[in-house]
Amino acid sequence: MEHVHCRLGDLLAERDMTLVHLSELVDVSVVNLSILKNDRAKAIRFSTLVAICQALDCEIGELLVLK
Repeated sequence: MEHVHCRLGDLLAERDMTLVHLSELVDVSVVNLSILKNDRAKAIRFSTLVAICQALDCEIGELLVLK
């Protein structure tokens, strides 16, 4: 069965950015971003998704993939 995989860790590493810095940019707690990064999130708000993609200069399909 396929599931949604979040590539947040990969994208952060490619941009040499920390989770703390991203948290400051998108106004989402480090804990919540960590849950997303570790594929433990059950849901994500569209506004959060848009903010993360803007901060990382990526498309939604680069952040979330089926695995």
